[in-house]
Amino acid sequence: MVASVNVQELFSLDGRVAVVTGATGVLGGAIAGGLAAAGARVAILGRRAERAEAVAERIRAAGGAAEATPADVLDPAELERVRDNLLAHHGRIDVLVNAAGGNRPDAIVPESGTFFDLTPTALRDVVELNLMGTLLPCQVFGAALARQGSGAIVNISSMAASRPLTRVVAYSAAKAAVDNLTRWLAVELARRHGPGLRVNAIAPGFFLGEQNRAMLVGPDGTPTTRGGSILAHTPAGRFGDPDDLVATAVWLCGPGAGFVTGVVVPVDGGFSAYAGV
Repeated sequence: MVASVNVQELFSLDGRVAVVTGATGVLGGAIAGGLAAAGARVAILGRRAERAEAVAERIRAAGGAAEATPADVLDPAELERVRDNLLAHHGRIDVLVNAAGGNRPDAIVPESGTFFDLTPTALRDVVELNLMGTLLPCQVFGAALARQGSGAIVNISSMAASRPLTRVVAYSAAKAAVDNLTRWLAVELARRHGPGLRVNAIAPGFFLGEQNRAMLVGPDGTPTTRGGSILAHTPAGRFGDPDDLVATAVWLCGPGAGFVTGVVVPVDGGFSAYAGV
């Protein structure tokens, strides 16, 4: 006899309070909207208050619950302020999605230069944003989850973590560290604070965003040489759409993934499965 399963409940986030860092970005904003559509009240965390409010208003206009909570992911005091305000108003925090991150042009090996031309400042800033910008929110908001003995953390990694990309050095190294942090923290939280605490990651493939668009497509939207190479190694034959991440994020944050922790889920159109031959 097969036990009955309520699929809707497995993917429901009703009553949950979620924090999404980097929610003013393309991918983070899509995930925030998806969590709200699944029933969560979402705190939109980004450095720029006006952009955070715009994302929150867009979610509210679609019928979801969201509030702007501007803060810098590299400033523990600002993160603590957001955490304490959320706890004071809502009594709990159930979900943390770490979508803050990115690259900068002077941390990418130029086509006419070499690795040895990159400055320590540029490399350090990219590693700081992607690694510490994930670790610090895990510390601050994770403390609230640990006190509850339940909750889900989802880190946004990258295909560059497991398949290092030419020219992209600091970002690839930092995202590899995020993968390691995800697995380490999954063990640490479950063993010390109970199996109700889960930590996982999503590794997006190639999605068009503000920072990489010029590398992947030309002004007319046709792929660049690099973009064409990526598409040739992506069995799905296209770049990802931000909404492609939503279902995976909702699943990892909700009860349907109650026995899933310490994994990095690729959402990459098959890029990681294809050897090119």
